[in-house]
Amino acid sequence: MAKSNEIDMLHGPLVGKILMFAIPFACSSILQQLFNTVDVAIVGRFASSEALAAVGANTALINLIINLFVGCSIGANVVIANLIGHRDNERIKLAVNTTAVLSLISGIILLFIGLTVSKPVLKLMGTPDNIIHDAVHYLRIYFLGIPFFMVYNFGASILRSKGDTKRPLYILIIAGFINVILNLIFVIVFHMGVAGVAIATDIANMYCAIRITWILLHEEEPFKVDQNNLHIDTVALKRILQIGLPAGLQAMVFSFSNVFVQSAINDYGSAAIAGSAISQMFEGYCYFLMSAFCGAAVTFTGQNYGARQIDRCKQIFWICLAFGALTCFAANMMFFTCSDFFLQFFTTDTEVMQFTKIRIFWVIGFQAIAASYEMPASAMRGLGHSLEPALLTILGTCVLRLTWIFTICPIWPGFERLMLCYPISWVLTGIIVSTVYVLTSKRAYAFILKNQK
Repeated sequence: MAKSNEIDMLHGPLVGKILMFAIPFACSSILQQLFNTVDVAIVGRFASSEALAAVGANTALINLIINLFVGCSIGANVVIANLIGHRDNERIKLAVNTTAVLSLISGIILLFIGLTVSKPVLKLMGTPDNIIHDAVHYLRIYFLGIPFFMVYNFGASILRSKGDTKRPLYILIIAGFINVILNLIFVIVFHMGVAGVAIATDIANMYCAIRITWILLHEEEPFKVDQNNLHIDTVALKRILQIGLPAGLQAMVFSFSNVFVQSAINDYGSAAIAGSAISQMFEGYCYFLMSAFCGAAVTFTGQNYGARQIDRCKQIFWICLAFGALTCFAANMMFFTCSDFFLQFFTTDTEVMQFTKIRIFWVIGFQAIAASYEMPASAMRGLGHSLEPALLTILGTCVLRLTWIFTICPIWPGFERLMLCYPISWVLTGIIVSTVYVLTSKRAYAFILKNQK
């Protein structure tokens, strides 16, 4: 079973193998997003627009809190993939067990942070009084299940490092059904509102954690988690953090800028918050198509760079860039042209729908541009360079958005002008990161050629 799900990334044609990796990866990410979508859809249709806004108001804050540790799971993926390229089974075992311990530690830390900071941070963000109680209630219950979320994500990163993206998908398919059924029961039958959707998500995450733990405890060596020898290997941890912390920091600061964007959105009232929350879900689906090929770029590049196969690394970048941008653009156009159809599943409030359509035009209409920095950044991480894309993305995306909010928006107010910060920051960041990728990859490949002589 394990062998049948692995992909040989070091030999043979790349396009088919990249698609075999990316499609289940995309489906897995989309199913995780589906948890939040179902939460928002059910409270929006069967509770109220205020309940919808309460759930949606938490998206940026949740991402801010968890992304640093999710970035560490990316580091684990790269490290294990690189060791596979080197065929160093002993180091793979150490990295796998270190990743397992790290997932438990990160889950406990996030649980404490989420329960502690939820209310004060939501207040700082200017969450309206009519939804803050429900928003805090949802967030605290949601974070009770965050340790399970982290165990699943770190476990999935271990499997994906060897090309196994199918089993994480199978787990999420079942979890998705669990989430939907429990949402309907808790909200429609028991009228539990935001608490019901948060509990349903926690239970679905618990299933994911239990299932992936069982797989890793029964996996073949060297990818088996040894429960009798769980410990942190300092060398593996250092390498995971060298790659993972910059990636996580980038995502965290990226989310930090989105917290300020969310705070600016909050000034327009609960209808704007609800409308933005709906559009953000659509954006998530589009982004996950792109990010699946980013994951492929990281893992395939990591293995082939470890095996010193430069030509394959170059091919991987261009294949992933093309597929990532095109699939994201196709999804963008689907939501852009069929917005009325999709909106009916979430709300009948005309004011909420109007704000959603404004955000769809300015954000989803231009989202594929983000591939111009996401893919080069992923390729650089596969090469072992994680700090450079993190700093550049923080500069090009986060700093510019904050500058826009605090300098442009006060003198040129309006929800549409606020949304402009997204496409402008994507263009600037794409130019900067793509340029640095060219220079970094040339140096990395020159280093390999020099050592081979």
